[in-house]
Amino acid sequence: MKAFLTLQNGRVFEGESFGAAGEAVGEIVFTTAMTGYNKTLTDPGYCGQIVVQTFPLIGNYGVITPEFESDGIFLSAYIVRDWCRHPSNFRSEGDIDAFLKEKNVIGLCGIDTRELTGIIRENGIMNAKITDKAPDVAEVVRELESFSFRNPVAKVTTDKVVIDTPENKKHRVILWDFGVKKSLKDALLLRGCEVVTVPAKISAQDIMDLSPDGIVLSNGPGDPSDDMQIISEIKNICKTDIPVFGICLGHSLLALANGGRTEKLKYGHHGGSQPVCEVKTGKVFITTQNHCYAVDSESVPDTAVITYRNANDGSCEGLEYPGKKIFSVQFHPETVSGQFNTSFLFDKFIKLMED
Repeated sequence: MKAFLTLQNGRVFEGESFGAAGEAVGEIVFTTAMTGYNKTLTDPGYCGQIVVQTFPLIGNYGVITPEFESDGIFLSAYIVRDWCRHPSNFRSEGDIDAFLKEKNVIGLCGIDTRELTGIIRENGIMNAKITDKAPDVAEVVRELESFSFRNPVAKVTTDKVVIDTPENKKHRVILWDFGVKKSLKDALLLRGCEVVTVPAKISAQDIMDLSPDGIVLSNGPGDPSDDMQIISEIKNICKTDIPVFGICLGHSLLALANGGRTEKLKYGHHGGSQPVCEVKTGKVFITTQNHCYAVDSESVPDTAVITYRNANDGSCEGLEYPGKKIFSVQFHPETVSGQFNTSFLFDKFIKLMED
């Protein structure tokens, strides 16, 4: 069945529908990940977005539940060049078409995703709409110009406190859930941390009442500057001597809580093979990322120092706060889709709790 993608700049692509039927609206972004589409589909960080895979064939090893990063799909729609109708893998539980239908997520295939990616790179992130009928372009553009997806963190955070205790428990860590990925929690459990996952809207005092040895601010979706209540509570946490580790959205929220600012990137950083340079040593790490906003380097307060920069555009990728046991990174050290060389950051966090 035919389906149409209309961009906010008026460009229309005609393709074919797969997954669920219907219409979808969202901010359109592309991911450069060549593997790990199960993780992309279930990453809460894509909440409210239409995700374009730049790799041309998706679904060749099927749907594999143990690779999921959450229990649901939070993205608005999924765009691929081709999807594999006959996946081949001993762990496969089905194809992505059936999976998208089950989760009521609209898919679009059969379009030139390379050209689409080029348009996003040239024009920047924009809104888009998928329809199953030829669009009235002027009408859709007007709709997209006024579209805004609000409060994504509230849609992906847990609604209760959840405690996971490993056999080799050494530390109690609060995992502040802004849209956390399963692999982040797994990285902490692997290191002997009892993980207490808490809702985004929890207060600093309620966190302190849980007697944590350390606090991790998780990844998540949306504009960090929209989360003013959370930022206010993080400010109170920063007044304590408890070790704090911020990741992705957590990194940005920490910077905002300490007087910094964030800025929207032209087309964001999404997917693997994202090079990050350690400022102190010049060493380059290959990372996985998923964000549209970055900390404005010019706004970094005197109480913080930049530890990592993106090797492509120079944007801030890491901060430390001298005199405090607080540090953060914009990338995802917990990734298990190929890049493992920044997992030492979890060990750094563990050491801060032991000192």
